Amino acid sequence: MSNPYSAPLTDIRFALFNVLGADKTFARLGLEDASRDVLDAVFDEAARFAETVLAPLNGSADEEGCAYDKATGAVTTPKGFKEAYQQYVDGGWPALAAPVEFGGQGMPYTATAVLNELLSASNLSWSNYPLLAHGVVEALKTHGEAWQQEVFLKPLIAGRWGGTMCLTEPHCGTDLGLLKTRAEPNADGSHSVTGTKIFITGGEHDLTDNIVHLVLAKLPDAPAGAKGISLFVVPKFKVSREGKVGERNAVRCGAIEHKMGLKGSATCVMNFDRAEGYLVGQPHKGMHAMFTMMNSARLGVGLQGIGLSERAYQSALTYARERLQSRSLSGPKNPDKPADPILVQPDIRRMLLEIKSLVEGSRLLAMHAATMVDVAHHAKDPAERERAGIMVAFLTPISKACQTEWGITNTYNAQQCYGGHGYIRENGVEQLARDARITTLYEGTTGIQALDLIGRKTAHSQGAGIKLFLGMIEEFCKQNAANPALAEFIGPLSQKAKEWGEMTMATVMRAAKNPEEIGAASYDYLFYSGYVVLAYWWARSVAVAEASSQSEAFKQAKRETARFYYARILPRTLAHAAILGSGAKPLMSMPDEHFGAA
Repeated sequence: MSNPYSAPLTDIRFALFNVLGADKTFARLGLEDASRDVLDAVFDEAARFAETVLAPLNGSADEEGCAYDKATGAVTTPKGFKEAYQQYVDGGWPALAAPVEFGGQGMPYTATAVLNELLSASNLSWSNYPLLAHGVVEALKTHGEAWQQEVFLKPLIAGRWGGTMCLTEPHCGTDLGLLKTRAEPNADGSHSVTGTKIFITGGEHDLTDNIVHLVLAKLPDAPAGAKGISLFVVPKFKVSREGKVGERNAVRCGAIEHKMGLKGSATCVMNFDRAEGYLVGQPHKGMHAMFTMMNSARLGVGLQGIGLSERAYQSALTYARERLQSRSLSGPKNPDKPADPILVQPDIRRMLLEIKSLVEGSRLLAMHAATMVDVAHHAKDPAERERAGIMVAFLTPISKACQTEWGITNTYNAQQCYGGHGYIRENGVEQLARDARITTLYEGTTGIQALDLIGRKTAHSQGAGIKLFLGMIEEFCKQNAANPALAEFIGPLSQKAKEWGEMTMATVMRAAKNPEEIGAASYDYLFYSGYVVLAYWWARSVAVAEASSQSEAFKQAKRETARFYYARILPRTLAHAAILGSGAKPLMSMPDEHFGAA
């Protein structure tokens, strides 16, 4: 029902080791076990698992979906999911980057980022289950009490338990200050949590022995709004402070959603009826704790966009090479056959090169963010940790939003390469296109990421993140000013970086006079930023490839793809810049009642 998936390890290794020098960074950070040979072995085995275990289940899981038992609230995952999950656990994958003291392997977060791309590409529905468990581990590791870490982290890291994040409610999405879920304190120090949460990925399933829900709720004395939200850990089966698992908790799946895509991933309505839970962190500080989990998930979702794009590219490229139809515009290329492969057609090449340039550029953006996570966690110098943390915060909304929006564009282009055959199920790309849609929605929509980037991560931080990135571009351009192999890239990159800085300052200054300017500028500012970030990585890719021991074919492919990006993709910044300059007035001038006018 779909083409085979081949893990793109050559390009992943080029990005990580050649361009980013990740193995040297890990050695400097004291992560001795993350040597090049060990990481290569990890990636090889991850590729095998993705290609041979998960990828074959992707199409059948989409057709079968999850089954919900209304009488019991139980959810059954598609055929093969449970067995695949057991192989995942047996392979030690849940523990890959987890703390050693709780049973983890202590590998860099970056290794998990590579794993996430491969899992997402091979079977996005399946990959969602372990993704959120990782986020629960991050939140409890950072904010949980010692006993909570001891009791919950070990089975989560072992993969015996799953995890969720329970934020959204039927009447409120992003505006969590409106939530109604309540937590009543009990005499024994626990809390009774009551409320309904919706859109909960993996809220109920049959893959693990227990499920650990992190739930946002309000205490009786909570201040109004988001400042009154607390975080609670609420397991599916009750767990004592000593780690003893007891009876079924008062939490039940009330329904599963019927969705456009991602049908093998259970999206649940979860009802809490005085369910036993424990406060995580300080009262009324739940949003801070939850953002630890959410930011981890946002980087993971960005990788989902890359994974889906990579698989769509592989499928479309195979089809374009095999499909014989019409002749090349410059004359037959295969005169002994009835037609030429459609790969000779300029428009097919346009779409394939667009996917290729966005995927490989995005992979460097994502892997750079991942390595910065490791630096922020492990660097010995506090100043270096702080700089890395600023960079991660700045790159997270760009990574999450751009890579998922480009995922939609890339899967669409893959369908276009197939023509009508891209709309039918047999070729599998229509599933990729449907699955890609959700990635721009969950863990914060594109609009939320855009506001986060220009608001919290730029205006409110005095541009700390963009200053660091512009510094990287400036240093690179100075180092390569006399490099003839980069002459065609350095000038445009330097100019775009200058414009980016000026545009940022102008937008923030307008917003100081009119708060609507931030919202009006956010979407176009996000994509302008994303295209400039990728321009930097493409120029750097060419520089590194030229000096590497890679094959001449590899070097030429990088060079030509970079040229395509600069000629055909980077000019999109011109439109975004023009829109940014128009300000808020075209959006805000029309009275509300005129939206319905004929």
